[in-house]
Amino acid sequence: MELFRSRRLWIENRMIRLPNGIEREKVIVHPSNAVAILPLEGDRCKLVKQYRYAIDQYIFEAPAGTMEPGEDPLQTACRELIEETGFAAQKMLEKGFIYTTPGYTDEKIFLFEARGLSPSQEYGKDEDEEIEVVDVAISDLPAMIRDGTIVDAKTICLIYRCFGC
Repeated sequence: MELFRSRRLWIENRMIRLPNGIEREKVIVHPSNAVAILPLEGDRCKLVKQYRYAIDQYIFEAPAGTMEPGEDPLQTACRELIEETGFAAQKMLEKGFIYTTPGYTDEKIFLFEARGLSPSQEYGKDEDEEIEVVDVAISDLPAMIRDGTIVDAKTICLIYRCFGC
């Protein structure tokens, strides 16, 4: 049974059969899939400091965004990188995907490493986003994760996929 539907999200309540045969009623959240991009330039990367209303805080994270209908992950990554940072990439390297919270949602975030950055104004920033682009030394990323400066899960996963740290 559908509980809620909006343009980018729907929530359902349904009976599921577990692998052991037991049936349970579960709520499943179905957001649109998304992308996250780590833009790299030499020994530095670009993160965004973004306000997140659900936690009422600014946090450091990789540029990211939701896939629009008809877009594939690469198209979304190229668009979101420009929207959030003002840079386009010559090369986008796929770094796989993650499930964000599979205990209640089927959301996938596709991960990309961006190289060969150049300024672009092809897409403007979304008007409901508070974003500041921050230039960070790649060598500082592990410490920023350890000390809690970077707490965003998709960003931590993406840094790991790019550098194995």
